[in-house]
Amino acid sequence: MRLHVIAAGAMLALGIGAAPALAQDEVASFYAGKQIRILIGPNIGTGYDVTARVIARHIGNHIPGKPTVVPQSMPGAGSMTMTNTLYNQGPFDGTAMGASHNGMPAAPMLTPSSARFDSAKIIWLGSTNRESQISYSWHTVPIKSIQDVLTKEFSVGSQAPGSSMNDFPVVMNALFGTKFKVVNGYKGTAEIHKAMETGEVQGVGAANWTSLLSFNENWVKENKVAVFGQYALKSHPDLKHVPLWLDLAKTEPDKQAMNLLLSRLEAGRPFFLPPDVPAARITALRRAFDATLKDPAFLAEATKAKLEIDPMNGEELTILVAQISKTAPDVAARVRAALAVK
Repeated sequence: MRLHVIAAGAMLALGIGAAPALAQDEVASFYAGKQIRILIGPNIGTGYDVTARVIARHIGNHIPGKPTVVPQSMPGAGSMTMTNTLYNQGPFDGTAMGASHNGMPAAPMLTPSSARFDSAKIIWLGSTNRESQISYSWHTVPIKSIQDVLTKEFSVGSQAPGSSMNDFPVVMNALFGTKFKVVNGYKGTAEIHKAMETGEVQGVGAANWTSLLSFNENWVKENKVAVFGQYALKSHPDLKHVPLWLDLAKTEPDKQAMNLLLSRLEAGRPFFLPPDVPAARITALRRAFDATLKDPAFLAEATKAKLEIDPMNGEELTILVAQISKTAPDVAARVRAALAVK
């Protein structure tokens, strides 16, 4: 009798062990010879775009079946166009993933008229980094501090509502009376920087610290820009001397509103799949994403491109999005109203 029990246990163990291997074989069989598209919502040349393209060059090596991975630009409305399209039209078989602005997890609460998706139903693959964003002015502009923006108009370039370049300054105006003048319509950071040089705009209201370093590190070294405020829940190691915009929040309602706004920075540069992708492919793509961010070849290229890598895996990002989705309706309504101010 005991021999039968042992034999049965061994067979069960073999079955359990075989299940993941079988799933991986099925995933490899599906992806072999196929193409995966990474749909990039932010404009070409932005830090998001550069990050997604570097990911595309390496992630295929870590996906069973080693499919070809092709980046495809799909800009529009601060990543809203791409996210709406992929969520509603697919494909839903794991052959397309999205790379979006960090504002997408909170978009259904903050821009419900534009967001035709449920963040909680999106399948999050992970994020390459948590972000710290900064405000900076051209060196000839008389804006050198947060206090200056409370008293002087400051024209800043932006892509579109839904991007932090637009949303953060707009909310600062509504909550604290700052005098940002947001000029939308630029294709990305590189174009805004050219506009700063010509005097078309005076600076940037909110952009990644790493993006500034990636595009114009010489500006920092040569004091061509003044970095005077940072959006973060805590200071970036490189920016200990730069005041936090969060410090303007003195009341509990203001702090809650700022926490919702800044939660997108924890989401960083998120990658996702639409709903209904088969579970085995979700697991395979999440683990491939994790492996890519540890790949020495990827890290070498990321370092050369001045990309900051501080990974969050898909499971962690899913938890963060769930927390964002539970924000009290009155807090979300307050931030939403702030974003609606023209």
